[in-house]
Amino acid sequence: MMQLNYKKLIIAGLVLLGTAAGRLQAQESPKEEDFFRIARISSPEGTLLEVGGLCTLPNGDLGVATRRGDIFIVENPSSKQPYFRKVASGLHEVLGLAWKDGSLYCAQRGELTRLTDTDMDGKIDKFETVYAWPLSGHYHEYSFGPVIAPDGSFFVSGNVAFGDEEWWRGESRVPWRGWMMHISSDGKMEPWATGFRSPCGLGIIDGELFYTENQGDWMGSGALVHVKKGSFVGHPAGLRWSQEPDSPVKLTTEQLYSKVDPRFRRDAQGHAIKPENVEQEKFVTLFDMKKYFPEVQLPAVWLPHGVLGISNSQVTTIPEGVFGPFARQVLVGDQGQSKIMRVYLEKVNGEYQGAAWDFRSGFQSGVLRLAWGKDGSLFVGETNRGWGSAGDANQGLQRLVWNNRVPFEMRTVSAMPDGFEITFTQPIDKKSAADLASYQVESFIYKYHPVYGSPTVNTEKLALKGVQVSPDGMKVRIVVNGLRRYYIHKISLPGIRAIQGSYSLVHPDVYYTLNNIPEGASLAAAALSTFNSATAVKAAAKTATTTTSAKTVSNAAKPLTTAEIQPLLNKYTCSSCHNEKKKQVGPGFNEVAKRNYSVAKILQLLRNPQPQNWPGYATPMPPFPQVPQADAVKIAVWINSLK
Repeated sequence: MMQLNYKKLIIAGLVLLGTAAGRLQAQESPKEEDFFRIARISSPEGTLLEVGGLCTLPNGDLGVATRRGDIFIVENPSSKQPYFRKVASGLHEVLGLAWKDGSLYCAQRGELTRLTDTDMDGKIDKFETVYAWPLSGHYHEYSFGPVIAPDGSFFVSGNVAFGDEEWWRGESRVPWRGWMMHISSDGKMEPWATGFRSPCGLGIIDGELFYTENQGDWMGSGALVHVKKGSFVGHPAGLRWSQEPDSPVKLTTEQLYSKVDPRFRRDAQGHAIKPENVEQEKFVTLFDMKKYFPEVQLPAVWLPHGVLGISNSQVTTIPEGVFGPFARQVLVGDQGQSKIMRVYLEKVNGEYQGAAWDFRSGFQSGVLRLAWGKDGSLFVGETNRGWGSAGDANQGLQRLVWNNRVPFEMRTVSAMPDGFEITFTQPIDKKSAADLASYQVESFIYKYHPVYGSPTVNTEKLALKGVQVSPDGMKVRIVVNGLRRYYIHKISLPGIRAIQGSYSLVHPDVYYTLNNIPEGASLAAAALSTFNSATAVKAAAKTATTTTSAKTVSNAAKPLTTAEIQPLLNKYTCSSCHNEKKKQVGPGFNEVAKRNYSVAKILQLLRNPQPQNWPGYATPMPPFPQVPQADAVKIAVWINSLK
């Protein structure tokens, strides 16, 4: 009789937690594609649309720039039969496009160019250099932009080059590589800020300049960053020019390196040694640098690598009246994962911070550029040259269309003195929302070091003290122990259900960057629900007798099936760059299996990858020491089973 009661208690708890029967509900819940449809845009046969730039003209036509140097105007771009008209060609790798006062503007490798059709015959006949900058000729010296500031001026960003012997180290070989340039309409340039590595995505949000950074050397993860004049955002290469008379940044390379080791090392033969991640080391973070150097600008929102993209790109604000409840929020594209993320920004103590979610995946190639159509749909320009992507195509132009149905999502997440306030797009079930077992919170951060990328570090699970559900079921306040300033807080809501249909959230995980904790009063304990169904389940489980059979132990050494291993590949973001059977950003797991690595060798490479082993791939793999040994062994055994 007592055993039966335990079973009833455990089953009830599992339902509340969203496991067991709750999983079946989650599978039936609507997904991204049920609300936002990816539409194909027909282009002329033989047209290669490796899209580097997109902009919408005042009449609704679409301007398209390609990395191969062609410019198209697409008439009736939202129709079933858009008309493509090539208006210019022969430009040098265009990676941005804008329209202003009857002319197109683009950033070529070495200049900001104005393009005008003076005789109105449908062809660009006037090409004017607004401002030109030096080039060293290195392949990685991409130039991005322009974006147009509210006063009509332009911002253009410049990639760093990479070393010769030290091929892993970003360099600024000529002025102003690794900088943001502010250019007036009459061609005057002022250096604006530095610390950029690969500043592909520029955007104006609420009248202010933002950009997205990609993971790489000195960059632990991708992020959305507010770019203030005179700020330093993290990569040291551009500091080479900080002592120029017109530089607004006064921080020097020597000052920075006095606080963080750049790890210039050579072996006994005099060869440069590539920096690798060091486990159990005493490390510094970017916010540690801000303590010494006030010009350091921290990300407004971190976009955790492998979860919210791996090569973040275009930034755009959702206009009023489109995409339902998300107006004025921000969308960020990603090239490597062929998807788009959503960001909610707020200001606390004068600094931006906020929350980031997945939004829509499944595009045919790497998402590089975004532009809003006059019909409220979103044009998506794609390319994967020089970088693999989750999509199968190498290029493309698609359109994201909302079907006017409101998805069940978190709409906003805001920081509170004692936790977070979460609003929803639809009313939630109050019973599940009042259960602490419906929530999970952890925080983590990245190292600031010269290694390519960073593992997540200082990870802590945070306890919830209580939750308050609003009377209308549209909002919850969660009170969290141990909030950490400057850290990323992952908030998961696996147990939250909608009143209608008992649906789970389309995206139950959100990542909030807590640059500042607001001042103010905390919620009174009497106002909080502290019920936790998981506590009751654990207490019952402790009294149950469990045994592990010899068969179970022996099965642990057997390779899991692909279906069984997939949750681990997703959890540790392996599937962000690798596919079982084909090349993606990294090699397919079947190709890794052909190398005949031992399990021990795979574990070693997981902690300190050796990109020189895979010379055909442009993107080095970051270190993953945070994967627990037991799970790493399961992944390694599974990989070797693919031979």
